[in-house]
Amino acid sequence: MKYRKKGIKKEHHIIEDGEEILQDLIKKGLVKSIIPGRIKTTPKGQPGNIRLTFQYETNSGAKLLLKKGSTVQEVFVVTSDTERLKDYLSRKYPKS
Repeated sequence: MKYRKKGIKKEHHIIEDGEEILQDLIKKGLVKSIIPGRIKTTPKGQPGNIRLTFQYETNSGAKLLLKKGSTVQEVFVVTSDTERLKDYLSRKYPKS
């Protein structure tokens, strides 16, 4: 497809260091395709570790949030096993 590169749609930017995390989901077979959405930042950006959280299921997969400090990006994924994805994310990025 026009903007795809290794399963990730490249029409929008991705938060710094986020592409590796998203590629990992494809390599592990958890998702078939990734569509990054808008990035929301705050004027007083704060540093922080990158993390990925499950938001909710969609018709074709799920909506995730990619976060780094105070910057947040919506990420939509196509998957047939949302429970497996949710379990993986909760183990890899436990809530503090």
